[in-house]
This record gives sequence, structure tokens and C-alpha cells, in this order.
Amino acid sequence: MRSLKALRLSRKILMLTGTILILSYGSGLAQDAATGTATATVQTIITVTATQSLIFGNVFQGVAKTIANDVDAESGIFTITGQGSAGLNLQMTLPDYMALADGSDRMTITFSTTDAVVDSNDTSPSTVVAGDGWLNQDPRILPGAAVIGSGGTTAIYLGGRVTPTADQTAGAYTGEIVLLVAYDGT
Repeated sequence: MRSLKALRLSRKILMLTGTILILSYGSGLAQDAATGTATATVQTIITVTATQSLIFGNVFQGVAKTIANDVDAESGIFTITGQGSAGLNLQMTLPDYMALADGSDRMTITFSTTDAVVDSNDTSPSTVVAGDGWLNQDPRILPGAAVIGSGGTTAIYLGGRVTPTADQTAGAYTGEIVLLVAYDGT
């Protein structure tokens, strides 16, 4: 026959084992799991096209020539397409001069603080109005609040000034204007 002490110890072990089993079973019932999803919709790809060069046409030695940003046949035009009403980051790099193809001569080109227009309605240089976007902007610091028009298109119109020297070499001069466009996430 077992001693009373051994019997009590066996009973305690049995009760402790039962308690552990009940707690394990109870905590298993208190757990749950759920599965969620992650979603995203990539918006329309953004593109920019140099639609029309800034055209100074014929210039004469020693005579500066200015083209305004509102001349349909001469203003530089960049066309941006993408997701309508999306915010834009616009950065324009402008040349300090134009050069002959062989690089033998250069002619100064300058841009004023009012030589650019950002037109969210994509009308035309001569018909753009204040409600269409941002008029007379500095092309070096284009507006941070610019957006693609609700129709999915925005245009930038650019004017500038060339200043040939009195002994400027005759010929066709070109300079590179670069517009970098990206969505700003808004």
C-alpha cells in the first residue's frame, strides 16, 4: 500500500497535468487567423514629346531676336501625356548658347523669368489663358503644383532670345533644351 504522502503527490501531479491539458486546449480555441490582400493600380505611363522646336528663323548679325511663349508657329512646345489630374515634377535644362553643327561658332541664347507657360488644357500658345494653367513662368523653376490636365494632356510653351554678335558666322545654329517629367505622387 502506498503511503499517504505518495498518494497526495500522485494526485497533485494528476491535477497539474489536467490543468496543463485544459489550458493548452483553451488557448488553442482562443486563436484565430485572417488573410488580407494588398492592392495597387499603376496609373497611365507618363510621356513627354518635344512637339515643336523653339524657332528663331532668320536672324541677322548684331541684331537680337526674341520669340514670345505665345506664338503658335515659333514657340517651343513640349507635350506631356499621362494620368489626368496627376501631379507633376517638371525640370527644364536650358542651353547658354546655340552652336553650328561643326562647333566652330556659338551664339548666345537666354531665357527670361517669364518665358514659359504650363497649359493643363493643352490649347495652343496663342489661346492659353490664366485658367488653363500657369502663365509666364521661369523655365528654370517650373511650378511645383503643375498637373496633367483632366483630359490626360498638358503642354509647355517656351519663348527665348538669341543675341548674335556683329561678326556671327553665317549658318544654322542649334541648342538642346531638355524637359524631364515625372509624377510627383499626388
